Amino acid sequence: MGGTLLLAFAAVLLLAVLLSSLAHRTILSTAALFLVAGFVLGDGVLGVLALRPGDDLVATLAELALFTVLFTDGMRVGWAELRGAWRLPGRALGWGLPLTLAITAAGAHYLLGLGWIEALLIGAILAPTDPVFAAALVGNEKVPPRLRQLLNVESGVNDGLALPFVIVFLAVAAGSADLHLGGLALELGLGVVIGVAVPWAAIKLEQTRWFSASTAYEPLNALAIGLLVLAAGKATHGNLFLAAFSAGITVATFGPRQRESFEHFGELIAEVFKLAALLVFGALITPELLGSVGWTGWLFAVLALVVARPVAIWVSFLRSGLGVREQAAVAWFGPKGFASVVYGLLVLGSGIAAAVPVFQLVAVTIVLSILLHSSTDIVVARWFDEEREVPAWHGSRWLPRRSREGKGIP
Repeated sequence: MGGTLLLAFAAVLLLAVLLSSLAHRTILSTAALFLVAGFVLGDGVLGVLALRPGDDLVATLAELALFTVLFTDGMRVGWAELRGAWRLPGRALGWGLPLTLAITAAGAHYLLGLGWIEALLIGAILAPTDPVFAAALVGNEKVPPRLRQLLNVESGVNDGLALPFVIVFLAVAAGSADLHLGGLALELGLGVVIGVAVPWAAIKLEQTRWFSASTAYEPLNALAIGLLVLAAGKATHGNLFLAAFSAGITVATFGPRQRESFEHFGELIAEVFKLAALLVFGALITPELLGSVGWTGWLFAVLALVVARPVAIWVSFLRSGLGVREQAAVAWFGPKGFASVVYGLLVLGSGIAAAVPVFQLVAVTIVLSILLHSSTDIVVARWFDEEREVPAWHGSRWLPRRSREGKGIP
């Protein structure tokens, strides 16, 4: 099975590279390509990739993919960036994220009849956003810089902020009578401590007069730090994902040189893991799954996209000074992407009683989001283009590399 999956991934990756020039001019995105390829190659269509939710390969890939992406996400948002650009992103994260979670959970509870814990778990999984499917908006220089910055900072941070909610709700949904919240808090706290202490010590050690990384090996510095954090988290049972996010922020804050040297290399590593997880996620989605949720499941997916986020953003940005068009763009572009994919895979492999229905609802929402957001980003971007031209793919300093690569932008 491993060889077949590797062959499929390599073939789709080559196809994505060959189509990358076309992708930056159209609605095509490599993320959508991998998701669709997984669906076609999976059991539901061709049966080439016979994956099961309980497979060790699925769980391991989901874990590594989320670790690498959270590490690179954290590295993009050191404390200096957060302090310098916090006013508008702070509203989206401090108010918009929990409100989106709550509104989504209310829809799952009242529309689908799920218990509150399972409904809150779905809300937490679907709360993060992904800039990949808003690349035309974030990459258009005619879009106001504060709007591009808002979407970049929000999408870079909300994966990590939603994570504790996913962990807690998943632990409670496991129904453990022996669930010890103190033990859970220790796991989360230990993850943060590892994520701060290991990178800080490594960076300070490299800054002493006894050590100095060569130019050729500098990109491996942050990679070694990430591997140390992963190993320490595994050995101590600290939460790996909070450790990864904390480690990225710590490197960005205390090691700007390490951050700069690792940036391109790290983004490529994260991109490979992300695309592999999308391929696996697509393979787990079958026509039967898409039909089994019924009309209420699809209605929930629509409401999660066109009601939950827009209402939460409208409330969050009252009296913010953000223009109507800017606020509408922020409200619409809360696409569900990679973090939601991996959180869904984690739930599917968790063994909780509601794992399958939760995964099904998450899956249809992500599929619908990819279809809607990746096909409307250029349209919305033209709101800000006075000459009504197709937006130029410039302004890369405002666009995270994984967004540019997700649309095939060099």
